[in-house]
Amino acid sequence: MQKKCVIRDKCILLFTLLIFSIGTYSLFGNTRGINLFDLAAYQHRIKGVVTDTNGIPIQGVNVKLQDASQGTFTNEDGIFYLEASPSDVLVVSYIGFKTLVVKVGDTEELSLVLEEDITDLGAVTVNAGYYTVSEKERTGSISKITAAAIEKQPVTNVLATMQGQMPGVFITQDSGVPGGGFQIQIRGQNSLRSDGNAPLYIINGVPYSTQGISSFYTSGSIPGGSNPLNSIDPSSIAGIEVLKDADATAIYGSRGANGVVLITTKKGKAGKTRFSLDYAYGLGWVRTYMNLMNTEEYLDMRQEAYQNDGYDDYPSNAYDVNGTWDPNRYTDWEEVLIGGSSEITDIKGSISGGNTQTQFNVNGSYHRETTVYPGDFSYNKAGVHSNLSHQTTDGKFKLQFSGNYTLQQNNLPGESLTSAIYQLAPNAPALYNEDGSLNWENSTWENPLAPLQKEYASQSYDLTSNLRLSYELLPHLYFQSNFGYTHTQYNDDLASPHTIYDPAYELTSDLSSIYKNQIRRASWIIEPQLDYSVSFGDFNTKLLVGGTFQKLTNNREEIVGIGFVNNSLINNIAAANTKQVLADEQTVYKYNAIYGRLNVALKNRYILNITGRRDGSSRFGSGKQFANFGAVGFAWLFSEEPFIENTFPFLSYGKFRSSYGTTGSDQIGDYQYLDTYTVNGNNYGGTPTMEPSRLFNPLFSWEENKKFEIALETGFLNDRILVSIARYQNRSSNQLVGIPLPQTTGFPSIQANLDATVENSGWEFEFNTTNIKASQLSWRTSLNLSIPTNKLVSFPGLETSTYANTYVIGAPLNIDKVYSFQGLNSATGLYEFTDYNEDGVLSRADDREGYKDLNPSFYGGLQNSFNYKGFRLDFLFQFVKQENYSGISLTGLPGQMVNQPKSVQDHWMQPGDQTTYQPYSTGLNRELYLRYLNYIQSDAIITDASYIRLKTISVSYTLPENMIQGVQCRLFLRGQNLLTFTPYEGMDPESGFRSSLPPLRVLTTGLQLNF
Repeated sequence: MQKKCVIRDKCILLFTLLIFSIGTYSLFGNTRGINLFDLAAYQHRIKGVVTDTNGIPIQGVNVKLQDASQGTFTNEDGIFYLEASPSDVLVVSYIGFKTLVVKVGDTEELSLVLEEDITDLGAVTVNAGYYTVSEKERTGSISKITAAAIEKQPVTNVLATMQGQMPGVFITQDSGVPGGGFQIQIRGQNSLRSDGNAPLYIINGVPYSTQGISSFYTSGSIPGGSNPLNSIDPSSIAGIEVLKDADATAIYGSRGANGVVLITTKKGKAGKTRFSLDYAYGLGWVRTYMNLMNTEEYLDMRQEAYQNDGYDDYPSNAYDVNGTWDPNRYTDWEEVLIGGSSEITDIKGSISGGNTQTQFNVNGSYHRETTVYPGDFSYNKAGVHSNLSHQTTDGKFKLQFSGNYTLQQNNLPGESLTSAIYQLAPNAPALYNEDGSLNWENSTWENPLAPLQKEYASQSYDLTSNLRLSYELLPHLYFQSNFGYTHTQYNDDLASPHTIYDPAYELTSDLSSIYKNQIRRASWIIEPQLDYSVSFGDFNTKLLVGGTFQKLTNNREEIVGIGFVNNSLINNIAAANTKQVLADEQTVYKYNAIYGRLNVALKNRYILNITGRRDGSSRFGSGKQFANFGAVGFAWLFSEEPFIENTFPFLSYGKFRSSYGTTGSDQIGDYQYLDTYTVNGNNYGGTPTMEPSRLFNPLFSWEENKKFEIALETGFLNDRILVSIARYQNRSSNQLVGIPLPQTTGFPSIQANLDATVENSGWEFEFNTTNIKASQLSWRTSLNLSIPTNKLVSFPGLETSTYANTYVIGAPLNIDKVYSFQGLNSATGLYEFTDYNEDGVLSRADDREGYKDLNPSFYGGLQNSFNYKGFRLDFLFQFVKQENYSGISLTGLPGQMVNQPKSVQDHWMQPGDQTTYQPYSTGLNRELYLRYLNYIQSDAIITDASYIRLKTISVSYTLPENMIQGVQCRLFLRGQNLLTFTPYEGMDPESGFRSSLPPLRVLTTGLQLNF
């Protein structure tokens, strides 16, 4: 009753105000004698149709009255309706097209044609995190890919979509197993710590932790560990921006030291409700194998090895050559263990729509992927993404909500089967007995399928949500606040029944075990912010100030159970005879900051951007918890200068920009400055005991990264040719590392700042051309090239430190110190190396003076897009110039009971032979064996691993609209890693010498329906 009264009173008040306004206007404002109630004669409903130059309707075009907030959007037929008077002026705008300004006039129906702006840099906006900026006016280094580029790739991890497409962003895939991870470096390695170089990931304004979630005991199933970014469905992404230089990253302070990856998901659009349904099915398989010996070649090698070692009779355990195993048997173990096909199924659906005030978008996806291993293993992922945007009619209040929930389930073999390939003779026994049980061939070998008896299972539940509220307090003054919450729960188990061992050992389920790992990660963030913009003559000024309050809580529990009555109880750890808690811990990370940005533009061609941030982190001790970071960026749009426009008419766009600033890093883990203790599992008098696990050091502080960049961006022939050249130099100092301690202290190291400086510098090039732009045919080309340089500038006391055998002043961080290989002595058949100290003995400390740089010399990608009527072809070639360990580094000493590449047949047999490899040996010839150990630690084992790869290809055809009334149907064929051109002798140059499954070659086909 009370509520009704309130509503009634408000209605009476509004009605009174309306009558008062009408009366006031009639008495004082109606000076031209116009009757207010005849206003309809001047305000009328107009209809408009917006098309491109080919007459195709454009949906989602923004149509508004000039100098007013009133506006609307075109529907799927390009039609809009709007109340307007004949004297009103319409502003019609759409990204990628030139803005049209037209007077309404007396007509009641308008036909408007928008001209495509081939590269309207002023209309293309870039997400810079806390603000957006046009591509034309940005002062920082930001690379971007859109949904159009992402959707063409048959991948499940967001990082895979970025490979080869961004200068300064180098990404490698850890393995080809489903749910595997990726490694990313943005402009090189800044920290001496391998885990201190990860960028900051922001999903719809919410920081997302990518800290590893796999257990040490279960990580063998997914080499490199499970990657949290797998929870993001690439098809739900609208765009990815990568912030690289100081101007772009300083607003994130310490969190932006290694770059920032901004992921924005899709939003709804005003207009008719739209539905979309995608279905795709594909296959994946290993691209290539190593060229290994067949049985005849292998047995010849083994027999010769025993002869070289002085054996006339074969030992009893030489089953492959002593007659125990069939000398005529041959098994291609690469084909048997990893030669299967991975089946991939994707089903995706979405619904979106709304009006000018409220828009919504809901996506659902399901992904299933099997493995190339023998057996029934699969990776399943299902997710829902939603986005809701709303604004009031006057546009002052805006609300935007996004949420993403993903469920993943993965069951893989307990360990990678790839490494077993190199441990098997080609005449090894059959895998199964006649009854279908595993064959152990009278205990003469370890059956490679035994690890499949292990039961690995992982489940993850991931929620990411964000709410952004904005209100216009005064003209051009906005208050907004960002609220974010993420929650991840990850469980993985590894059950190892006793049946993985040879039955001859007569083991029982008393030896069966299970490891259980559970991680719960929750984070919230609140970021209030004020934005103000004002113009003074030729000056346009934007001011932004805000704060960040964040808390991240990690909980980890890890337990092991050993011994069960029978294996049917192995997944119930309560039934274990022995249970041990390996970890039960909680860590809390708190982070606060204040930040500000001042942007000043003079005549829209001289732009200055000043950014500052003060960070506070709970990872440092008292007095060291706060640090200041900032940057200055400058841009000069010299193409806007009158003398340039008149002198160089072919130059349509020209910008010089530069930036300098500092960022930092606190990526050291929690509680590193405290004395910490760990429950060691022992008892004293029936009471659990603890032992110290870390030494107290409250004095270390933030790493610091100073960044400088200078760049030139140009466009020619109405921006049909765009060229960008950038030079950067970053120096990271005050390195946060563990300083090694003598063993007498009882601790391996103490966390501290190391007075070492690392420099990353390089060149980045981008070329974009519109080669053909006709009514029915278009062709665009994009090329990016990065030439990075990484080096250790200074490290006081390096020669006497424990890092002396790891780093070299003036050399990159990612090096291997190696012996200098001098070749094979044709007289003795032995490998020879440089003895630098000439003491006659090759020693690790004194003679490994050379090193090999394992960083890429350059990398990039070449992309082409063709459109002809309903056909579309897109392909991307990725290229990398690098060195890496050759495939032979995995196979062991030629002559031992392991298979070898055919190339080792080029071996020494008698004096005078000019060959590549030493004589064969089983390892019993000490001299040959020691020389082999030196060989695999020399530069001879590191080879050219450069490659050019057809990374992605997509062919699609859109059926004519009249074929299926009201439905747009597109058929597509997509490929990943289809072709690779490389001199590398091994499975894959990207994964290198790792024994994990290489990235798969994938081919998928499917259809997309829009209605």
